[in-house]
Amino acid sequence: MQLHPTTNAAEHSKRQAKKPPAEQVFPAFRVAASLLGFRSPIVRFVCSAVHRALFGENGLRAAATVLVGLAALAARGQTADASPPGASQTSAVSNEAKEGGDWSFSASLYAYFVPDDREYVQPTFAADRDWLHLEARYNYEDLETGSAWVGYNLGGGNTLTWELTPMLGGVFGNTTGIAPGYRGSLSWWKLELHSEGEYVIDTADTSASFFYNWSELTLAPVEWLRFGLVTQRTRLYDSDRDLQRGLLLGFAYRAASLTTCVFNPDESEPTLVVALSVDF
Repeated sequence: MQLHPTTNAAEHSKRQAKKPPAEQVFPAFRVAASLLGFRSPIVRFVCSAVHRALFGENGLRAAATVLVGLAALAARGQTADASPPGASQTSAVSNEAKEGGDWSFSASLYAYFVPDDREYVQPTFAADRDWLHLEARYNYEDLETGSAWVGYNLGGGNTLTWELTPMLGGVFGNTTGIAPGYRGSLSWWKLELHSEGEYVIDTADTSASFFYNWSELTLAPVEWLRFGLVTQRTRLYDSDRDLQRGLLLGFAYRAASLTTCVFNPDESEPTLVVALSVDF
């Protein structure tokens, strides 16, 4: 690229450095994966292969094909609706509802397909208004166990946006107790880090208290598609791994999203989780 005669090269380089170059995304994604504990050769190979396909000298044709296909699909979606459907649009609508004092609601259903164990579904319902967050879960802390939550919504940022909701919940059913918890996210460019966790203090047996966690690191090249890494810590079913790691692929259309997670993909029989979410 030739510089304009009146443009100082050093100043140009400084301005370019401020932009998020696409070539740095996948190496950064790979480093973040290592920090999260994804040291599996499979994950490293996938990250490297995607990076080479998109940005390597021999991957230009593949990159062009992918871009043309995504552009065609995006154009088709925009023809059907003036504004592009997707999770970002839904999130924006929910945030406007919160700031405007209106109620916003969300419902999700997670189906767990566990090898050599019981399959189950885990529903969650949430309601938000301004700072107030209310939530109800079932089959999250234990099977045939429910929990009710109240939290305080916080958030801010421009280029780097963040959201945090400290929560307190009560657990009842096969497991009973109280649980401090949180939900939070960090978003920059097309990357998002989302995490939710809770520490259940078992009132019947304090030695059985446990920290549950679900975390995602995802990249959304277009608003209706995201993929990335996911981890979870749970004791709803038997597992040899205290922290389970996996791969995530999600699609969104308007206020609905469908996400598939494959945990422990290096095992002969990985755990499959399919989630359907709707905002309204």
